[in-house]
Amino acid sequence: MKFTTKSIHIGEEPDFKEGATGDVIAPIHLSTTFARDEVENPTAGYEYSRSLNPTRNAVQQKLAAIENANFGLAFSSGLAAETSVLIALLKSGDHVIATDDLYGGTQRLFRKVFQANYAIRFSFVDTSVSEKLEKAITPATKLIWIESPTNPLLKLSDIAKIAKIAKDKGITLVVDNTFMSPYFQNPLDLGADIVLHSTSKYINGHSDSIGGAVMLNDKLLFEKIRFIQNSVGAIMSPFDSYIVLRGIKTLSMRMEQHAANSRKIAEFLAQHNKVKKVIYPGLKSHPQYELAKKQMKGFGGMMSVELKGDINSTKNFIRNLHYFSLAESLGGVESLIELPALMTHASVPAEDRLKLGLSDTLIRISVGVEDVEDLISDLESALSLI
Repeated sequence: MKFTTKSIHIGEEPDFKEGATGDVIAPIHLSTTFARDEVENPTAGYEYSRSLNPTRNAVQQKLAAIENANFGLAFSSGLAAETSVLIALLKSGDHVIATDDLYGGTQRLFRKVFQANYAIRFSFVDTSVSEKLEKAITPATKLIWIESPTNPLLKLSDIAKIAKIAKDKGITLVVDNTFMSPYFQNPLDLGADIVLHSTSKYINGHSDSIGGAVMLNDKLLFEKIRFIQNSVGAIMSPFDSYIVLRGIKTLSMRMEQHAANSRKIAEFLAQHNKVKKVIYPGLKSHPQYELAKKQMKGFGGMMSVELKGDINSTKNFIRNLHYFSLAESLGGVESLIELPALMTHASVPAEDRLKLGLSDTLIRISVGVEDVEDLISDLESALSLI
């Protein structure tokens, strides 16, 4: 079954058993509890919606299918998914190697919750250089956690190479695949153990649902994470499950348009005299362009752009845009723009931001699916005013 067919049909096959209604679309099951006819016999395996709910079960099947996984789990947010993975797999004294320019919320979780309160140590390493990652491994290293591409500098890590390093050392590899979506990249196929997504982004795609997902193949890891999810109640609601089910159906079409628009916008900005640098994996100027072609099926809808000037001229540019909303998050059908240093990555220490190359004039753009000529005209007009 090809990707788009899976995204439409898996988890929502009509039920023709006696008493069933043949729903083409999975309904929203709001019941918190499920009656059984015998004490020992939960009806269809359902007992209480925190443990399992029919609508959440449907989206979990679909999530697993589109990421080529055996198992999928749907969470109340991407950070809830991350927290559950960390609790399930780590204990005090363990060590984690993480990509140095991870999403700011993930860094906050790592630094200010798990490191500060639970004595789990984190080393933030440039995982785009596999040799640096390998040197950072210690006997206490239990997890390697990477984003590829990273947020917001769009650095790529060689997932297959890192997966081999991790496997040889008996370390679990987690890949945050939010930026690429399962349509353009499949880390499990490249050797990763766990794939994680904020479903709030491309998977849902309409900026109207907060959620997270974990997809994996190993049954033991799955059971550990599912136990924590149920124990702490970090579950996706039935309504959000329904919204994500609906969003996934158009994921392939949306990603194609995101990528097509992004390529044209990146090429336009790269030649503009008020732009210092454009970071987009689909440009040959990207230092890992060849790796992008190797491990991704497309280049996605995210880019970062460093403008000439200072923070005030950058703010003025953003202020004069009409079709790019100044907002956090990404991956929706509408175009968004933000200043990472003052918004999504404000929780990252200033000295660390500067070391990473995350300047005050760096803007992150989530390119939507609007008419690309309108988007380019909007950018051109705003640039002319700084």
